Amino acid sequence: MYNHTAKAFIERHIMKGICRKNCFFLPQANNRSFRNTLKQLANHVQSLSLNGCYWLAGCTVDVLACCRGVTHLDVTGCRVSSLRLSRLLSSLSLLRSLAFDVKIGFNLAALTSEAVDTLSRLSELRQTLMTPSYGVVPCCAQLRKLMLQFDISDVTREGVGVSCQLMVGQSSVPHYQQLEEFTARLAPGEVNQTLLLLYLAVFSVHVPKHLRVFLVSIPGPNPVHWPAAPSLAQSLGQRGDLEALQLPRSWLDPLSLSRALEGNSPKHLSFSRCPTIWPQVFQSLMEGGVKDATQLTSLNLSGINQVLYSDSRSVEDHLASWTVSRLAECCCSVKHLNLMHTHYHHENITRQEGDLHLCASLAKFRHLQSLTLPACALSDGINTPQISIHHTSPSALLLGLKKTPRVGLQNYKADSDPSQSGDSTAGLNQLLAWCPLLETLEIIGPGFISVLPRLEPCSRASVEPRGMCAWARGVGDSHLATLGGLTRLRCLTLAGLPGVLKGTGLVQLAKQCKDLQVLSLANLGSLKTMSYTSALLDTLKQCTQLQELRLEQPYLNANTSFFEALSCCSCLQRLCLISRSGTFDSTATETFMARCGHVVMCHMFMGGTLVACRTLEKALLDRFSEARPALSVVIYPLQHEDLPSVIRGIPLTLLDRLTLFQSHVAQPPHLSPL
Repeated sequence: MYNHTAKAFIERHIMKGICRKNCFFLPQANNRSFRNTLKQLANHVQSLSLNGCYWLAGCTVDVLACCRGVTHLDVTGCRVSSLRLSRLLSSLSLLRSLAFDVKIGFNLAALTSEAVDTLSRLSELRQTLMTPSYGVVPCCAQLRKLMLQFDISDVTREGVGVSCQLMVGQSSVPHYQQLEEFTARLAPGEVNQTLLLLYLAVFSVHVPKHLRVFLVSIPGPNPVHWPAAPSLAQSLGQRGDLEALQLPRSWLDPLSLSRALEGNSPKHLSFSRCPTIWPQVFQSLMEGGVKDATQLTSLNLSGINQVLYSDSRSVEDHLASWTVSRLAECCCSVKHLNLMHTHYHHENITRQEGDLHLCASLAKFRHLQSLTLPACALSDGINTPQISIHHTSPSALLLGLKKTPRVGLQNYKADSDPSQSGDSTAGLNQLLAWCPLLETLEIIGPGFISVLPRLEPCSRASVEPRGMCAWARGVGDSHLATLGGLTRLRCLTLAGLPGVLKGTGLVQLAKQCKDLQVLSLANLGSLKTMSYTSALLDTLKQCTQLQELRLEQPYLNANTSFFEALSCCSCLQRLCLISRSGTFDSTATETFMARCGHVVMCHMFMGGTLVACRTLEKALLDRFSEARPALSVVIYPLQHEDLPSVIRGIPLTLLDRLTLFQSHVAQPPHLSPL
C-alpha cells in the first residue's frame, strides 16, 4: 500500500514536470520504492524537488543522476556530500536551477571539470550554509538568482568557537554581473553576519545593473552595519524596476529609503524592526514616492516600537487607524500584511470623533489572504483597566505613528481582576465582514517571546509576560469565537493572549473553521496554571482536518485524555509540544502514535527526566520508523543544558516549519518556510 501511494504521487506530480515545494506527502515512501519508481520515470522528469526529504539515503539521491533531462533540482535537506554533488552535476548537463545544503566538510575542489561546467551555466542557485563557505558560487558566473540561507552556529557540538576564515581559493567570488535577485536570510550569530558581508563585498564595488530584488533579513537587536547600503539603495532607485526590498534597520535611513523607492513599483516590501523610518515608509507609499503603489502585494511592517529589545517603554508609539486606512486605499492589492510587535489602543476617552477602529481600517484591504496583528489591536478598549497617565506635552503626529502622551509602563498584571477584561468585538467584526479571503491569521501579544524562537534572541529566564501591554488583556474568548467567521481559515496562530480565560472561544472557532490545517497556540491565559485544558480537548476533537499542531504552554499535561482528543485529528502529520513544567504519559503517547498513522514528526520539549525522555523517544523510533521512513522523533527536557545541541540536530525544514516559533506572514518569498 505504501509503495503504491508513493508511485501514484510521483507519477501524478513528477511526470507532469511539476516542482513540488515540499515532499511531506511522501512520509511512507521508503528508499527502495522511491529509487525504483524514479528509475521508471527518469526520462519524463524535468523539474524535481526533494526539498525537506531528510530521510532519503545518500544512495537514493545518487539515482537522480539518471534523470538527465532535469533542468530544476532541489535537494535541500538531503544527504549530499561534495563527491555526490559532483557526480550529480556531471550527469545533469541541462541543469539551470540548483538548491542544496553546504555542510561541514564541503570541498569545492572535489568537483570534476564536468560538474564545474554545469555550474557555469546555472541561472538560479539556492544554498543553505551550515559552515563558513562560498559553496559553489565561485563557479556560477551566469547567475540571475542567488538565494542564501545562513544557518551556522557560533559554536560546534563540542563547544568550540567557529571562525569565519574561508579557505584559500574560495575568495574568487564572481561579480554577479547577470544577477537580478539576491536573497539572504540569517539565523542568529555573528558568524552568519560576517559571512554575509563577504558575499556582499563585491556590491561595494559594483551593483549589478539588472538587480531588481534585494532581500536581506538579519535577526537580533544589533544587525551588523554595511557601509555600502546607501549606494545600493540609490542604484536600485535609478533603474525603476525594483520588485522586492528588505534591508536591516542599521542599513536604512529615511533618505536612502526614499531614493530606493522613488520611481519604482515594488511588489514585496519588508521594514521589520525599522521604527525610525516609518514616517518615510508611509510618505513613499501614500504621497507618490513610489510609481505605482497598487502593485504592492506583500508588506511587512513588524516591530514599530522595539518591544523585544527595550527594557523601558515610557513612551509608546501606536499605529494610527486613519493612516492605515489611507494606506489601504493606496495599496489596494496587498494580500499579505504583517504588523507584529506593534501597538494599537482604541481608547474611548482619547479617540477623536469619527476615528475608525484599526480593524475597520484593515477591512479596506479587501484582498487580504494572510495577516499578522498585535493582540491589543483586536480590543475595543471598553472596560480596559485604567492606567495612571502622567501628562506631558503631546507629541506631533507623524506619518504612520501616533505619539501618545507620556505614560507609565503598561504591563499586564497576572493577578488582576478578570472581570475588568474588555469583551467587545465590534472592531473585529468589521474586519471579518470585509476580508472573507483570509486563510492565514496570526494574533500575537506585543510582548510575547517563545521559549524556542527561530529568528529572535532566546530568553527562557522570565516566566511572566515581558512588556505585555494591558490592552492585550482585553482580548478574550469572545474574540476567538468571533474569528470563527473566517470560514476559509487554514492556518491560525494565537500567542501571548492573557485574556483567554476558559478557552471556550477556541471551541466555537474550531466548530466553524472546518478546514483548519495548521494550529499554533502559545501562552494563552495565565502562565501559572493551564485554565483552558477542557476547552483545548474539545477543540482538538473538532479539528478533523488538522495537519500541524504546535502547543506551547508552561503547565501542559499531555496525559491520556489529551492524546485521546488529539487522536481525533486523523490527518495530523506534525506535532510539537513545548512546556517548561509540563508532563507527558509515555503509554498514551505511544498509543496516539499507533492510532494516527500519518504522524511523521513528534517533537516534545517538556519536563521529566532525561532518561524518561530518551526511553520514550527510542520506543517510538523502534516501533514506527520502518513503516514511516520520514519519522522524526525528538523528546528532550526543555531546561536541559544540552538542548541547543539537540535542536541543531533536527532537520532544518522541520525547525523552519513548526518547531521553532516564527511569523510566516509577508516573509521573503523565496525563503519562506515550506
